[in-house]
Amino acid sequence: MWVSIAIFLITYIFIVWDRFDRAVVALAGAALMIFFKVLNQEDAFSEIDFNTLGLLIGMMIIVFITKRSGVFEYLAVKMVKAAKADPLRIIVVMSISTGILSALLDNVTVILVMLPITLSVARDLKMSPAPFAISQVFASNVGGTATLIGDPPNSLLGSGAGLSFMDFIKNDGVITIPILFLTTFIFALLYRRKLKASSDVKEAILKLDEKGLVKDKKLLRKSVFVIILVITGFLFQGALHFEAATVAIGGAILLLLISGLKVEKILREVEWKTILFFGGLFILVGGIKETGVIKLLAEKVFDLTHGNIALATLAILWISAIISAFVDNIPFVTTMIPLIKNIAIISGMNVTPLWWALSLGACLGGNGTIIGASANVIAVGMAEENGCKITFMNYFKTAFPIMLLTIAIATVYLYIVYL
Repeated sequence: MWVSIAIFLITYIFIVWDRFDRAVVALAGAALMIFFKVLNQEDAFSEIDFNTLGLLIGMMIIVFITKRSGVFEYLAVKMVKAAKADPLRIIVVMSISTGILSALLDNVTVILVMLPITLSVARDLKMSPAPFAISQVFASNVGGTATLIGDPPNSLLGSGAGLSFMDFIKNDGVITIPILFLTTFIFALLYRRKLKASSDVKEAILKLDEKGLVKDKKLLRKSVFVIILVITGFLFQGALHFEAATVAIGGAILLLLISGLKVEKILREVEWKTILFFGGLFILVGGIKETGVIKLLAEKVFDLTHGNIALATLAILWISAIISAFVDNIPFVTTMIPLIKNIAIISGMNVTPLWWALSLGACLGGNGTIIGASANVIAVGMAEENGCKITFMNYFKTAFPIMLLTIAIATVYLYIVYL
């Protein structure tokens, strides 16, 4: 048990420290679990949740093929024109659009696709990209909370707790969509004095021809067809008795077949580093689960909350939010899933509210700092590459209080609906 705890904590510290590639660190920790015989090789690989990995790989392939059609750039210019090139309207339109897209695709991919366009628009407006980047990454995490595929922690939860696409929409979506609109309005209010642009600059942007940005109309039609099929598959996944990974991988294979693109080029674009990071984490958590650490923690949580479901739910919500603000929410959720399962075994209680508390806490809490979620880290890095350095404190002083507000709203929601 102590060996597994030591390996887990040391690996976790190195992941948070972020001096070394986190995928390599996670894989090294997983290898140590096997090397020190905490797990044998067969048991280690059985701990990997291939449903989550399949879902991520399938959606990445679909998005990367669709991206080649130029549709995302087209949509961005259309949004800017819809906002009449007014910076205040642009921040609202781009944030809401990013949030909604993050629910339908996944927030990391949406940030990778949309943020470069937003940064380009800010540059054309001769403004600092920081307000746009911060509000957009916040919106991506809020929107991603709404669905099974929107945020990596939800993908983990869906597979680990047996929750469907519709379960997330009915339980998370109903509160996160209103939160998306509320927080976007707050960001617009906070940044309104900085969001000014000259009329000459606005006119130049309005003259951009968005039609020329669509490079391949045939590929666009094929991509839209497959995306509609996949989303339909997610909606009826319970009735069809298919896992989310089956739907996503099936859609990816279909699009690869009909797109006419070289498979090896598309597969090179898949974020294999992220996939390997997840694989390493699954083995790490499997190690502390195998030695009884997770069961012990579950017993402690149960004892502290005296078996009170309301207290346990709110405790998990707030603890998840605060920890996920300072530590990447993916490893945290990976650790919490077996813990909640053990609470259910020990207490016999219905732990459904705990799953939604974990989802809302981890996903919304990830907005607290620039290191709280993968989308944040990517967005800050991209902004810096474009000459805009967003420091930890600059992001923290704006985003952290708004994140706390979203958790307060989630507290009221969970209490009214489930407790």
